[in-house]
Amino acid sequence: MILTRRAFTAALSLTGLGLLAGLSPLRLITEAMAQSAADVAKPVSLPDMALGPANAPVTITEFASMTCPHCAAFTEKVFPKIKSEYIDSGKIRFVFREFPLDVKAAAGSMLARCIAKDDAGKYFAVVDMLFRQQNEWVLKNTTETLTRIGKQAGLSQQQVEDCLKDQALLDKIAADQKYANEVLKVNSTPTFFLNGEMMKGEQSFEEFDKRIKSLLKS
Repeated sequence: MILTRRAFTAALSLTGLGLLAGLSPLRLITEAMAQSAADVAKPVSLPDMALGPANAPVTITEFASMTCPHCAAFTEKVFPKIKSEYIDSGKIRFVFREFPLDVKAAAGSMLARCIAKDDAGKYFAVVDMLFRQQNEWVLKNTTETLTRIGKQAGLSQQQVEDCLKDQALLDKIAADQKYANEVLKVNSTPTFFLNGEMMKGEQSFEEFDKRIKSLLKS
């Protein structure tokens, strides 16, 4: 599947998000291959949003789309257990990176960045809220609902509008997505990397628990 600029622009007009423009085409690559931890950890266009110490022995990096129901299920059911068991105790660092699969996901990612600015804790809270209210803002009036969420988080109407037409922010999200796709071979969400080892798709806490314990022992 190729998401072309023409298709993206058409989607913008259909979803009422005409303020957004310019997401680079995403060429999906089918083969999945593990990358080195250095490739995954390489600085990208946007600052990483992460919880847990930078020197933790295990780093989990999630690539997610804000419109992905499997990503929402992970955030609701699995992430709290990982946080309680491993992040809060300082054993792992958890990094969240945007990989929008459509225009609405890009808009949700932009809003989360605008609300949180450089506050990782606030960013994760906004992402959690967007996932919990996913059916509302994805299936209904996207712009109206995102504006309401933005206002609930303290943004004004003007700040939400400015956020959703921030071309520089959108370009950075697109550049990071392109790197993830072309270098790390991410082509679906959610995709996780545990110290550079790829895990594709929604996973149970038990699977994460097993892999994390193995890495902590090594």
